[in-house]
Amino acid sequence: MSIYRKVLQEDFFCLHPMLQKRYDCKDSAAFRATGKMKRIKGGPKWLYPLFKLGVRWKLVFPESGQDIPFTIINSAFVNSKGEQQIHWERKFNFPENTRYFNALMSLDEQRMVVKDYLGEPPLLYSDLKFSVLDSGSLKINSLDQRLVLGKFEIPLPLLLQGLAVINESYDEEYAVYRISVEVKNQLIGTVFSYEGVFTADA
Repeated sequence: MSIYRKVLQEDFFCLHPMLQKRYDCKDSAAFRATGKMKRIKGGPKWLYPLFKLGVRWKLVFPESGQDIPFTIINSAFVNSKGEQQIHWERKFNFPENTRYFNALMSLDEQRMVVKDYLGEPPLLYSDLKFSVLDSGSLKINSLDQRLVLGKFEIPLPLLLQGLAVINESYDEEYAVYRISVEVKNQLIGTVFSYEGVFTADA
């Protein structure tokens, strides 16, 4: 049983069937998809140096644009501790650069939240809350965040956190997955967002 089925429990079966298929990750299997981001937008220009630095960790990037080709690979495996982990590779093919927004997820079964380590090597940690909307779409909210410095994890004050809201759905009319991501800071507002569609590779 995937970590997403575990965290959603019975609500998992309220997801659209195509989202159930997508998030029922199997060990040694991968979900691969190709699509296009209708828009990708960063925050204020003064954040550019920070986003440029984030490229080194495959975490954030400074580019913005429209109709950007996109691929995603979700790979499931069991680590040395016997925990199921899901690696997320999100790749954005800008005209002049290829950028990544990668993560490694696992399940905290005591608190029933998904643990999300962002970047390679991890630079940021966030708890994730998964919920199913009446439409059968999936909503993900990031909660408390920590800065990861090697073996040390430092809690971030709320004013320094970039909290994400992700909505993913399946559009039966066009036979595509739809995704929207918005990351907000309490003081700055939106610091990063993207919206687009993708289809599973055959």
